[in-house]
Amino acid sequence: MILTYIVAATLVSGTLSVLLAATLTAPVLGRLVKHLVSLSTGVLLATALLHMLPEAFELHTAEPSALFGMLLAGILFFFLLEKAELYRHTHHHEGDGHHHHHHFDVEQAGRGGMVVLVGDSIHNFCDGVIIAGAFLVSPELGLTTAVAILLHEIPQEVGDTLVLVSAGFSLKRALAYNALSGLAAVAGGVIGYFVMGRLEALFPYFMVVAAASLIYVAVADLIPQMQRRLPWRELLAQVAWIGAGVLLIWANRALMHGSGHGH
Repeated sequence: MILTYIVAATLVSGTLSVLLAATLTAPVLGRLVKHLVSLSTGVLLATALLHMLPEAFELHTAEPSALFGMLLAGILFFFLLEKAELYRHTHHHEGDGHHHHHHFDVEQAGRGGMVVLVGDSIHNFCDGVIIAGAFLVSPELGLTTAVAILLHEIPQEVGDTLVLVSAGFSLKRALAYNALSGLAAVAGGVIGYFVMGRLEALFPYFMVVAAASLIYVAVADLIPQMQRRLPWRELLAQVAWIGAGVLLIWANRALMHGSGHGH
């Protein structure tokens, strides 16, 4: 049953974001993506810091110092992956307020369309492994993690689609390739289930690495996009969306513990 949950969750998180990207018009896209980036930041940080890390420490099968060391190693690992362009995140859009010259995206995309697909596939595979590990700890944690990853994937897939179209792909072809790369999440989930299912003693370390992934995406990718001067109303909206993401995860965890969730 857990494997069914994992396959369903990874399939949804890997393909639903592509479908949503396909249905959004440009004006709606511009308004929605900036709010999703803020919401995703709150959700990812809260999932990692209020959900995954506490779950890892509550398992009591590893020393806290070892888990913190694994957290540091995980963050550095994802940093190196991104340096090698194997863990690429694409959220930049033409006209989003970043000060690049005109047609910057087209030039970048022309040089890196296939790199985006390779990086996105590896990123989705890692997401699948993370979701599998979370479900193996508890179905509730798995569902929360899958939702957090889905919210993060929507703006990423929107960005990837625009980059691929700028690189010369037709819209249908760009969406098809993105959907195929999304299936890498299913592969990661299935492999993660069979590998991690036999290594229960290492679950705390898996959870910490998963938390490192979410923290890295939020801190290295999403937050820098929000670090620019905004009118106070937009700033308040930004903070409100981040707060909504944190509140969503906090309420979910409180509900789980209030209903007697245990390991």
